Amino acid sequence: MNYLIQSRSSFYSFLFTIPLFFIYEIGILFLSKDDMLVVRNGADFLMRSILESFGIFGLYGLGAIFLVGFIITYIFFLKEKNDKKVRADYLFIMIFESICWAVVLYFLLSKFMLVLMNPIGKTITQQVTLAVGAGIYEEFLFRVMLISGLTGIIGFVFLWGERVRKIAALIIAAGIFSAFHFVGDYGDYFSMELFLLRFFAGIILGALYFSRGFGITAYAHSLYDLFVLIQITIHTPQ
Repeated sequence: MNYLIQSRSSFYSFLFTIPLFFIYEIGILFLSKDDMLVVRNGADFLMRSILESFGIFGLYGLGAIFLVGFIITYIFFLKEKNDKKVRADYLFIMIFESICWAVVLYFLLSKFMLVLMNPIGKTITQQVTLAVGAGIYEEFLFRVMLISGLTGIIGFVFLWGERVRKIAALIIAAGIFSAFHFVGDYGDYFSMELFLLRFFAGIILGALYFSRGFGITAYAHSLYDLFVLIQITIHTPQ
């Protein structure tokens, strides 16, 4: 029972996603300057562009925010009255659980292989980097930030109960998540079928976020994308 509570906490989520963060950022560093601006995950690029529009952060500003967020959650973790020892076994169990959720997601969406990802990278390395980035940045943007923000706004405007406003925020965020994949030069051509499929995927990921937290949801998303990438690579004629 303690694992279920601790593993979905902000501290364990940030600690758990640090490897994803570094894999993605290191992968980006190995790209050329031109590819770096094109191949970045869309959610990552969107958040960095918003920050840059205020003239506050550069290309790597969001990474700094992520690290600051981890430091803040660690400080709160130390101030809590529970056991302050970091349980390494919890992190290994979280990896196994994330793989299980990714497999569930894969089989639920197995007939629609490109529901969550659009592999625009020119090479396998770029596509793997994007898959990892999708997990950490799309989940942070559309689940952590968007659902949390919408929950607060809906509660303030409509004065609904906690459960109702969370469900409403989850549904709206899933719609925005789906629509996001059709925006920009590298977005897919819009079709209602594809929109509804990604909307369904957003509902699943949102429910997983509420029940198991950001870290496990981010890993499940990244692993799902990697499963899809492997499937595409296997079936692509050489």
